[in-house]
Amino acid sequence: MEQPVQNLPTGLRLRALVIAIPLCVAFAYLTVYGDMVAKTVQIGILQLPPPAIGALLLVIAAGSLISRVTRREFLGPRDLLPIYLMLTIAVLMSSRGTIEKLIPPLIETNYRATAENLVMETFSDTIPDWLVAYDPKGPPRQRIAKDYSEGNAFVVWPLWLGPLLSWSGLLALVYVCFFCIAVILRRQWQDNEKLVFPLTTLPLTLIDSKQSRPFFRDRLMWAGFAVPTVLYLVNGLHANFPPVPGLTTRIVINDYLTTRPWNAIQYTPINLSVEAIGFFYFLSGDLLLSLWVFYVYGRIFDMVLVQMGFQSPTMNAHNPSVFSGYQSMGAHFVLFIYLVYVAWPHLSRVARTLFKPDRDLDDGPEQEVIPYRWAVWGLVLSFLGSLAWLRTTGLDWGFATVQMGMYIFLICFILGRLVSEAGILQTETSFRPTDFLVMFRQQPTFGARNITMIALLDVVLARDPRGLLLTNFMDTQKMARDLHVRPRSLLLPTFLAIVIALVAGTYFFLTLSHRDGQVNLFAYPANNVWSRISNAQAAIENRVTNPPLAGGMFGLGIVVTTALVVLRSMFAGFPLHPLAYAVHAAWSMNVFWFAAFLAWGIKGFILRAGGMKLYRQLMPFFLGMTLGSFTMACLWTVLVIWGRQTGVAINPPIFGFD
Repeated sequence: MEQPVQNLPTGLRLRALVIAIPLCVAFAYLTVYGDMVAKTVQIGILQLPPPAIGALLLVIAAGSLISRVTRREFLGPRDLLPIYLMLTIAVLMSSRGTIEKLIPPLIETNYRATAENLVMETFSDTIPDWLVAYDPKGPPRQRIAKDYSEGNAFVVWPLWLGPLLSWSGLLALVYVCFFCIAVILRRQWQDNEKLVFPLTTLPLTLIDSKQSRPFFRDRLMWAGFAVPTVLYLVNGLHANFPPVPGLTTRIVINDYLTTRPWNAIQYTPINLSVEAIGFFYFLSGDLLLSLWVFYVYGRIFDMVLVQMGFQSPTMNAHNPSVFSGYQSMGAHFVLFIYLVYVAWPHLSRVARTLFKPDRDLDDGPEQEVIPYRWAVWGLVLSFLGSLAWLRTTGLDWGFATVQMGMYIFLICFILGRLVSEAGILQTETSFRPTDFLVMFRQQPTFGARNITMIALLDVVLARDPRGLLLTNFMDTQKMARDLHVRPRSLLLPTFLAIVIALVAGTYFFLTLSHRDGQVNLFAYPANNVWSRISNAQAAIENRVTNPPLAGGMFGLGIVVTTALVVLRSMFAGFPLHPLAYAVHAAWSMNVFWFAAFLAWGIKGFILRAGGMKLYRQLMPFFLGMTLGSFTMACLWTVLVIWGRQTGVAINPPIFGFD
């Protein structure tokens, strides 16, 4: 039974902030340098980021040592939860969540521009000068672009400060939207629908001393911990000393399918992601079955259409085919409508607080992180503020509304549900708001300014929403109640962590780029900008066409998802889950589909062999697998950074994160 709010421990203690603030800075450094230098580890792109777990372990160990010396508890759940919250935000934002998408578009266009590709001429009048660090009307490869991209230079901060603050204004409005949505949905998803929030399992086990002590003494946990430890130590040795045999963790099926129609299959890897297997063990059997079944369905569907004579182009900005990507889009629309319908009694009551407070709903001033009335007004005003911000850039109101509305209330909303219910470790999508618009209108008719701003928005927000803070806000609210921590105590740590991550992450990213040269670092952030700018230039020059069969595939996605929702409503044991269909085309399923298949088989065998008793007994083993994977990811990242500082070339193994 949930502990009454008035009986919860008092709020945030200063010691939590004293510990968390320097750790946020340190782990922002670790994440930026790890992602950009280590490259193959990518420790910051999971919704449960390994550095946050690693830092939490260090804090718990230090706190336990102090408690033994002083003979009194030094750090309890009310301290550890805000520390974990701040660390998670710092890591997510310092990676793909913010920094890797915020800084490159401020400069990359100018560095890639040449006299031959006419990029500067194309965008000289469409990119506002207050959104970039270079002069949009100037020549290609200006000094600031060379310093950033080629290195051996110092950061000229006055040139960067303006555009950084400008984009930070939009990001702040988006984060307020996410925070308010999380507050509004908390009671519906946690109390009414009883979602399991799988990504909270490991941190809850570590933070709650009643669980952590037996957990760390469990031999099964250490057996599970040993599996990824041995795997990544062996493969790390192989990466640095090739004569040492390595263990294969990734096979690309496309390499073996070379004849028609099999060679029409989209990129399909078999990826042994041990951390995902550990997490998927805690998901329901129907979700696990659905995740890999719909992934395979998408591959077969593509090949069948190719065999029938249709071409199989990929989505303009994503990996999946048009066939699968537009089905996923249709699924998102149906799921959004269905989830709002299910939550309507709660949402309608919350909406009425916009004009009149509801004391019974709030159930006291501390029931939610902020009162519902604040959350509703915050959501309305921050969303309208984001539209106004976009209008100042020259983006038309209609395009601004579709871009922000679909991004926040469709894409991020469904991704948040996927994490809260299905435990998806990556929040990647398979479509953008633009992909919806081009079903009805040719992209070149949007207008040059609109095309340009949409391209920049794709980079900063919609193109790759991994590191989504909405899921972090949802998870920590769940953890607060499970740990009997006063929800209001999360407000200040959340605000501080966002500011610290934005400042520290930006500083480390820019100084690293100016020191080593962005061209020598992880290429994805820069390539992401250039792909969107190249497409925007092609659209402005009328060199793009609308995707074939897009409308038909969108309609098929609506029909299939509606059927799945109806069947699950009518038959309690229906095994296929519509959320899995909605995500089947996303990059995250390339990474995790095989792990879902293995977890489904392993869990099914365990339940048949020993029932729920054996299933519960083996839980520590699978949590240990995840903990071991995250520990090794942090260890190899630290080794790579140490090697760069000391002049020793250290190559990390390939992890199953991406």
